[in-house]
Amino acid sequence: MEITLESPLDMHLHLRDGEMLKLTAPLSAAFAGAVVMPNLVPPVTTPQMMSAYAERVHAALEGAAFTPYMALFFTALDEAALAAAKATPGFFGLKLYPAGITTNSEGGVANLKEADRTLHIMEEMGIPLLVHGESHGFVMDREQEFLAVYRDLATRFPKLTISMEHITTAAAVKLLDEFPNLCATVTLQHLLITLDDVAGGALQPHLFCKPIAKRPEDREALLSAVLGGHGRIMFGSDSAPHPRHRKEACGCAAGVFTAPLALPKLAELFASHGALDKLQGFVSGNARRIYGLNPVEKKVTLHDVPMQVPAAYKGYGETVVPIYAGQEIGWSVK
Repeated sequence: MEITLESPLDMHLHLRDGEMLKLTAPLSAAFAGAVVMPNLVPPVTTPQMMSAYAERVHAALEGAAFTPYMALFFTALDEAALAAAKATPGFFGLKLYPAGITTNSEGGVANLKEADRTLHIMEEMGIPLLVHGESHGFVMDREQEFLAVYRDLATRFPKLTISMEHITTAAAVKLLDEFPNLCATVTLQHLLITLDDVAGGALQPHLFCKPIAKRPEDREALLSAVLGGHGRIMFGSDSAPHPRHRKEACGCAAGVFTAPLALPKLAELFASHGALDKLQGFVSGNARRIYGLNPVEKKVTLHDVPMQVPAAYKGYGETVVPIYAGQEIGWSVK
């Protein structure tokens, strides 16, 4: 069995910077393009910083046919600043992080009401808003508690395209159907694991991410929507590499590195549910329609021939452990 995907897209990707970028960019380039997250140190907050980061990404790609769609870290921007961002080649949208909610988000938004002026201008200019939707409450309830914020934003800014990034709960899936200006990304790991896989036995640091994996019923709701071909859910890997010593440590860094095997594992998952015909929409078609994207032409053929996942990826002085490290998965790139 095999499937050929046309210009697959990853709508939420972390490539990091420096030596880590040099290692991870080529490993993420099976896709035709990806929305690249801006939570570096310091965060990417200006068009100039975004252009410089895009140049570093292109250099690390070593000529691969891959388009980085660049996101700016959300700050209070006026009309002139947003117009300058929109005019910058490679610009995609603004990523809003509640302050301190995840990796390198300390400079995020502390009071959402203070973002209103910027959101109004974004709505008028047609600039998408990408949101890490978690509160500072109990870890299992953070996404659920943030849904009220999504409802408020979707109601007050009805022409603003709002992406609920890496949703993890049944309630978030249900919310999608209440507002036509809401869409969402879903990761590979949240289609596969629950909190039990992370901490039910011996702690699995390489499965720890934010938002944390939830209950079985939440995973089933995500699977049902994705495998059923929900038109406003897109693949966003949230592939988030960290050095091995920061994952296997006290104070484990949040993030799962999935980019090198995301497409084979997705093909295996969809095939196991008899839903391969829905994979193209999930990894490309929905994003192209929602955002009007026209990615580079790229065909990726996957087949049900097993592949051995490396125990780690090494290079440039960095070591990153992927999901399913050292294990065999059932599909591979042909």
